[in-house]
Amino acid sequence: MSKVFRAWDVDEVWLFPASVQDFVPHGHIAHLIRETVREGLDLRAILSQYNEERGYPPYHPGMMTALLLYAYSQGTYSSRRIDRACHERVDFMAVTGLSYPDFRTISEFRKRHLGALSGLFVQVLGLCRKAGLVKLGHVALDGTKIKANASKHKAMSYGRMRGAEEKLAAEVAGWMKKAAAQDAAEDRQHGGDRRGDELPDWVANKERRLAKIREAKAALEAEAQAAAGQGAGEDSEVAAKRGRKGQPPSGVPEDNAQRNFTDPESRIMKTKDGFIQGYNAQAAVDAEHQIIVSCDLTNQGTDSAQLLPLIDQIKANTEVLPKQVSADAGYASDANLKGLEEREIDGFVAAGRQKHGTAAPAAGKAKEGSRLAAMAQKIAGQGYDSPYRLRKQTVEPVFGQIKQARGFRQFLLRGLDKVKQEWVLVCTAHNLLKLTAFG
Repeated sequence: MSKVFRAWDVDEVWLFPASVQDFVPHGHIAHLIRETVREGLDLRAILSQYNEERGYPPYHPGMMTALLLYAYSQGTYSSRRIDRACHERVDFMAVTGLSYPDFRTISEFRKRHLGALSGLFVQVLGLCRKAGLVKLGHVALDGTKIKANASKHKAMSYGRMRGAEEKLAAEVAGWMKKAAAQDAAEDRQHGGDRRGDELPDWVANKERRLAKIREAKAALEAEAQAAAGQGAGEDSEVAAKRGRKGQPPSGVPEDNAQRNFTDPESRIMKTKDGFIQGYNAQAAVDAEHQIIVSCDLTNQGTDSAQLLPLIDQIKANTEVLPKQVSADAGYASDANLKGLEEREIDGFVAAGRQKHGTAAPAAGKAKEGSRLAAMAQKIAGQGYDSPYRLRKQTVEPVFGQIKQARGFRQFLLRGLDKVKQEWVLVCTAHNLLKLTAFG
């Protein structure tokens, strides 16, 4: 007697259509995120953009919002990959209800509603608070460098710009003369079919590169003049105490000042793996369940100036200030510690680096009698029991989940404002994922 197998008939037609509720198991995150968007979020800022009665009906904005948030929670960011997933993955089909927006539609929706989508961060954070996932007893801050949508090899220093501008200007002028002679010869040879003022492609390309260099050079000069103007009224000793580097009297950029041609607002930044063309993404994370309670992004490589704005954003998002805040030595300054005191927050900000195996961070260069020195003594006095120990286990795993587990290592958009909103969207998806995991 032969073994009996279950039927496998791929040509069988279903009598009743399938339900999206059956595509993935009950309680699957696809169902949870879809229903959270449908029932829990106010999408009026997005829906209000659709007031034209004519034309072919667009995809429902709620479905598109749920699709983007679910895709980000699954580490799928490219519009083309989201498009492919809508056709190939049943979990995505459960979100879209068997709608298949193409990658252009997905990309345009994200660009059009980027501001409104980033505004959902506060709403999702509110849902997390209602679910008891946010206590604001201890909040840890940190920053992480993320690559821009630009190559660091597409940047040029101000010194190279000056040399390249002179060389290209002379080269283009010579080629313009050669092109004019070539046009005249072609007119005699082929007749008057051409206008006579067209330039060969190889000349136009050089002209475009020269225009880009001149634009970048002018931008660097404007930045240098603005910086010189800000420092003009400061005493040199005061400027030195603030750690400001002296500006040239004429406001001329230094030769090593760089500007990227692809994304001019991104910057060369140092990471543990070398230098990248990127941005500095910031997050404040609640210690209870690793919920991001505030986030921001800057093109400055240092973290110090971001501490107080992140804390004030927590108050704006939740109407409450955290009781304790921890941060590494990148945020250490007397001004930041004074700001924590004024806000009546119990701060634990390292004055120096903490070596592996030690109970507390080093005092660094904290001067005796300063707030930094007092902070170093405060953390060291509590040793392994200090709340500072919560920093690593609170905020650093969040960056690991975003960058490693969900693969977000490079921005898709360009320009500081757009990239900042893209980072908020990434943080919103993180919180939504936490909400559905504990909900």
